[in-house]
Amino acid sequence: MAATSTVLIVDDYPDALDVWEVYLRASGFEVLTAADGSQALLAASTHLPDIVVMDLEMPGLTGYEVARELRAHEATRGIPLIASTGHSHSAQLDEARRCGFDSIIVKPCEPDALVLEIRRLLAARRQGSASTGQ
Repeated sequence: MAATSTVLIVDDYPDALDVWEVYLRASGFEVLTAADGSQALLAASTHLPDIVVMDLEMPGLTGYEVARELRAHEATRGIPLIASTGHSHSAQLDEARRCGFDSIIVKPCEPDALVLEIRRLLAARRQGSASTGQ
């Protein structure tokens, strides 16, 4: 049996954290949560989750800043990152990609769509690791 994947969810809105946590756990994932960018950096570097779903607009460190930090460090640079945002302006989405996000979901997002995107990125990561021998 394959190991359970760990998802780190980062959002400054407590209800969003609660809803995603319950849904992702019910979908078979281990879930870590962080309420701001500083907590996200600590959780990512301490636990090395398999994937991170992160709000872009948060007080303090934004999702953009956290993504740049994660990409700058060897231990966290390969973790797939999904940006979650309530805005779909092309400039914001382009900036998210420049900061290192692999995918972007626009809120509100159907829970099943998020689970599918998480599974797609995890499968792509496993495929890349298998083909490079890592």
